[in-house]
Amino acid sequence: MDVTPGRAEKKPIATSAVWPVPRTTAIPRAADEFTMLKAYLEHYRETFELKCAGVPPARLSDRSSPPSTMSLHGLTRHLAGVERWWFAINFAGLDLPMLHYSDDDPDEDFESLSGDPLEALAVWRVECERSRGIVEDASGLDAVGAVERNGSYTLRWLMLRMIAEYAQHDGHADLLREGIDGAVGA
Repeated sequence: MDVTPGRAEKKPIATSAVWPVPRTTAIPRAADEFTMLKAYLEHYRETFELKCAGVPPARLSDRSSPPSTMSLHGLTRHLAGVERWWFAINFAGLDLPMLHYSDDDPDEDFESLSGDPLEALAVWRVECERSRGIVEDASGLDAVGAVERNGSYTLRWLMLRMIAEYAQHDGHADLLREGIDGAVGA
């Protein structure tokens, strides 16, 4: 493979020794809307998980290019917080503290990488599991969130919003992972 000087060699994730986790989520080509939305959200969650798989824990905190403070560790903290904020706190109306956010430090999830990156991944997995339960317990895609944010919103809107959130950050994670060890793709 021809490699540009100063760049990591590109390795397809599917065949890379550093990408040992197989993809498990299948996206159906013909299904009802609810099934499709759940499958796409799971696909993007799984893609993020795959981007972190096999990275030495200390490297999960590697920052991208200045002035960005982005890292896989920071993205993990951010996505755990977003899962909790939208599904648990807003949609389900649960009384839970925010994760990695305060009015005094709104970018704490990315900028303050205190704590164990593997623990952050575990917290993210717990938040994803809670979100899955909230989605399954909802009366359907037209169910309205318990807490209004600039008006009411439905589960359909929330799932589309979260798919967009993950799609954006999976792209960031792809670049971060390539910078760490050259692994690309999903």
